[in-house]
Amino acid sequence: MQPSPDIARLIEIMAALRTPGSGCPWDLEQDFASIAPYTVEEAYEVADAIARGDRVDLKDELGDLLLQVVFHARMAEEEGAFAFPDVVEAITAKLIRRHPHVFGEARDLAPEQVKALWHRIKAQEKRDKAEARRAAGLPDKPEEKGLLAGVTQGLPALTRAWKLQARASTVGFDWNDARLVLDKIREETAEIDEALASGDKAAIAEEIGDLLFVVANLARHVDADPEGCLQAANAKFERRFKGIEQRLEAQGRTAAQADLAELEALWQQVKRDERAPG
Repeated sequence: MQPSPDIARLIEIMAALRTPGSGCPWDLEQDFASIAPYTVEEAYEVADAIARGDRVDLKDELGDLLLQVVFHARMAEEEGAFAFPDVVEAITAKLIRRHPHVFGEARDLAPEQVKALWHRIKAQEKRDKAEARRAAGLPDKPEEKGLLAGVTQGLPALTRAWKLQARASTVGFDWNDARLVLDKIREETAEIDEALASGDKAAIAEEIGDLLFVVANLARHVDADPEGCLQAANAKFERRFKGIEQRLEAQGRTAAQADLAELEALWQQVKRDERAPG
């Protein structure tokens, strides 16, 4: 079978993988819920390739992400809900509808006018979607009310914490100084200490969650992305731990063969080497 740049061929391949009797057993047993984590993972891998500036990986990862869209569309087609062309039609219609200043008659708008128009269009879309659900015999989506409504549930937890706090800050529910947030962090660590003393695992987990939430708020106050901060910390930990392993490998040993004191000493050595000038 020859590869093809045609999206129709990809759709055909996905259909073949999902054909009972002749398809792939693994693909056939999947559903929307089981595939969703892979969809999220592929989006992160696209972001990772972009962050690394690796255009070769980016091409492959975008293909993997496209496969996720085709996979979900195929499962929806099997249910009679919609198919891939409907997905394409929906997004192209949305792009045209949301950009009347490009594709319509609303030309020469100032940025603030574009933003106001965008919000009016989205509000109308919401009404149209509700009407379409009723026409299809589907129940209305539970209406979210309040300032925090609409902050996507599926976001990474740190990012969602940042967005929730940013929303609350628009009505003044916020600290006005990053140092006050730091005081709150100290308060939360003290509460973790109390929870640890109690041995209550549920209480410990709750207090750790509170601490992470406040740390995300501190990042927001200094205009730092908490998810990006943690990603950078992860990368630093990986780099330094690999430094430990390399030093042990030079001795013909592994990390499993070193005790904690030696690992800590090597960790400090790696840190000093990183910070050494030149």
